[in-house]
Amino acid sequence: MQRGIFYTIVLYISVFIVGFSSCSSSKRSSTDSKTTTTTTKTSRPALPKPSTATVAPALEDQILTLINQYRKKKGLAALQTDPVIEAEARRHTVAMASHQSPFGHDGFSFRSKVITSKIPGVTATAENVAYGSRSAQEVVDGWIKSSGHRKNIEGKFKLTGIGVARDEKSVLFFTQIFAN
Repeated sequence: MQRGIFYTIVLYISVFIVGFSSCSSSKRSSTDSKTTTTTTKTSRPALPKPSTATVAPALEDQILTLINQYRKKKGLAALQTDPVIEAEARRHTVAMASHQSPFGHDGFSFRSKVITSKIPGVTATAENVAYGSRSAQEVVDGWIKSSGHRKNIEGKFKLTGIGVARDEKSVLFFTQIFAN
């Protein structure tokens, strides 16, 4: 019993402290000597049940604009949205906002497999998630201040998809997936 309580406390502390999380994955190619991988559950995440979570496409557009402005300042090419990646980012965000999936990267390896199987030539993916920010500027600033998130934002990615959703208490959840 105490072990269960301990894990519950650790989980809540982790979610409270973290608030932002980044994850990446890539397939090793014959020309790629370095591969970043993250171990996550490989089973397909359940689709979210109907809930009061609502998507916020205007915030998604604002985040893309802010991310591309930041990339331009760093001499990097703008990211282009892709409907497959966008669908995966939104699905994950709605699942988190509807509390069907915990905040974090559960199912990232599945999302990555979907993306790499549906978009020819894509061999690497990464993901940033956050919750609780109140605006596009606030979430992007938070990601840029975090080395793991910034690494994804500044990565050699060409494609992206962004999902933003509000839960029943109007708390915002964010997912940005990167692909190359």
